[in-house]
Amino acid sequence: MGSSSLNLIHLFDFYLAVMFLVSLYRRMSQYRAIGGLVLSVPGRWPRLFELVRRHGMIFLTWNTFLPALLALGLSIIQMVLSWLLFPTAEITFGSLAQLYVAWPILLILGGAMIAFDMWGILEVSTVNQAEVAKYFDEAEYWLRSWTAPVVHFFTLGKINPRQMVRVEVQKALLEASQMINTNLWWISGQVSLRVAFGLALWLTYALGH
Repeated sequence: MGSSSLNLIHLFDFYLAVMFLVSLYRRMSQYRAIGGLVLSVPGRWPRLFELVRRHGMIFLTWNTFLPALLALGLSIIQMVLSWLLFPTAEITFGSLAQLYVAWPILLILGGAMIAFDMWGILEVSTVNQAEVAKYFDEAEYWLRSWTAPVVHFFTLGKINPRQMVRVEVQKALLEASQMINTNLWWISGQVSLRVAFGLALWLTYALGH
């Protein structure tokens, strides 16, 4: 079987599966680090955990959920198109070469999709679990230590270590929320390009028949 007879719809399905597995592998260390910290917080940093829990509503905003809902909606549309509306769709490189209007569009969308996915795979931020744990230890110390009110008293209220910790925790939560939003919008962009490319394939198939 030559490349001209490859079914681009099936090739696209294979591409999606490979991208999912590669992305999961690239982020495995990130997931382990974050998971280890999350599991350790209640037992190792109980006062910090209580403080974070009080500000948990920072994450419960539409800015947090809208990208996830959009990504979910686009994924559902993709599944409906590939599994229900066009279960036997087939278009090959050979047939595509004859469709002079379709192949430039597919080339542009496919190139953008691959470039976007490659950038997402290569640019994976790392989480320094040891460094984060160190900051958590310092915050927990000031939240439970008797020295915090002593410092507050002898500085005539000008320095309040516990209040400083609360402010820093809230700031960190806001930054984390913004990072989550950015990542979710990036995911939405990836899904959008994949759906656009897949839909272009299916429309090409429909117009060709």
